[in-house]
Amino acid sequence: MEASLQHRQVTSPTNEPAGVRWTLILAGLVYMALFIVLPVIAVFSEAFAQGWGAFFQSLQSPDAQSAIRLTLLVAAIAVPLNVVFGICASWAIAKFEFKGKAFLITLIDLPFSVSPVISGLVYVLLFGSGSVLGPWLRSYNIEILFAVPGIVLATIFVTFPFVARELIPLMQDQGSGDEEAAISLGASGWQTFWKVTLPNIKWGLLYGVLLCNARAMGEFGAVAVVSGKIRGQTTTMPLQVEMFYNEYQSTAAFALASMLALLALVTLVLKTALEWRFGDELAATGRGH
Repeated sequence: MEASLQHRQVTSPTNEPAGVRWTLILAGLVYMALFIVLPVIAVFSEAFAQGWGAFFQSLQSPDAQSAIRLTLLVAAIAVPLNVVFGICASWAIAKFEFKGKAFLITLIDLPFSVSPVISGLVYVLLFGSGSVLGPWLRSYNIEILFAVPGIVLATIFVTFPFVARELIPLMQDQGSGDEEAAISLGASGWQTFWKVTLPNIKWGLLYGVLLCNARAMGEFGAVAVVSGKIRGQTTTMPLQVEMFYNEYQSTAAFALASMLALLALVTLVLKTALEWRFGDELAATGRGH
């Protein structure tokens, strides 16, 4: 029996020869270098090709400053709204049984399967001049398309699954035992949420916020459709990068693009730091890797 067990361990499919393991590792490293590392290096090298002075001068131009402010404003509106929606949706899906639950989950996943350009066109159909709502909104001087509200709506649509999708499986794994115990001890609904539910989901919530914020600040397709690309008014950072590049202002384009790349790197570093620092707690909540 012992010899049979030893034979099974030796022939385990996870005990590949060293050559196979190193080949797979090398292939993965080469793939990452070609499609991830080198493009990021190229962005930063082009951004600083003419020196630090040209880099900072590009970021201080009125168009770049306007794009940065608008991007931060849109993210500051869209991310908190998606946090509220994500918590409410995940709470309802994980803690209760109701008709239409599967349909709600499907709707949450919808932005993952629909092109961002299509989602932008949906808002054009809803609020455009030829729609039912368009003339009525204009009669009250309410601008949705080619204005900040349209950009915010498009950004919310493409980013709202991130928080919910992080929290739903987490809450489902945790069950409702802790909340039931808190309520049985006399805690109110809000006390149960703030003292029990929120501490249990805080790391999954932070993951969702990081991903949601990165996507909100980097969204291009949906925003390009609804913004109208009005210089200095409705151009976010990704749109302004395209405009700079099309106008042969390569230093300005790559300088602004480097800020978006830096955001992605910071998001990755924070995500990795959380996994390293709070690995045990993340594993305990079902979110650890």
